[in-house]
Amino acid sequence: MSEIQYLHSALLVSKLDQAENFYGTVLGLQQVERSLRFPGTWYQVGAVQIHLIQQDDYAASMQNSAKWGRNPHLALGVSDLAAIELRLVAEGYAVQRSASGRAALFICDPDGNVVELSEIATGDR
Repeated sequence: MSEIQYLHSALLVSKLDQAENFYGTVLGLQQVERSLRFPGTWYQVGAVQIHLIQQDDYAASMQNSAKWGRNPHLALGVSDLAAIELRLVAEGYAVQRSASGRAALFICDPDGNVVELSEIATGDR
């Protein structure tokens, strides 16, 4: 059987500048070069990438507003969940803690895409 590797996830965003602020500035993801002609931004996260693709009329739909983690979402590991939660709240983002009691929280990017942040040990990366 052929080897399979996970390469990237693509998210649609309506306002690329706001999405770049969220993913690049607030979350601190590393932007990487891209050579495609349509509007978008790529970020490197470990061995994989997140591709933001601009679609002017896009808005994510929240299927389960009570439990954000039960919606389509990205999951990212962070080494200091408390620090990033403080930063997100200071930037005006709503945060929903995981109902399971584990060290994780859910946020929505400016277009309503759900992102899970789970605390990981530094050696787990």
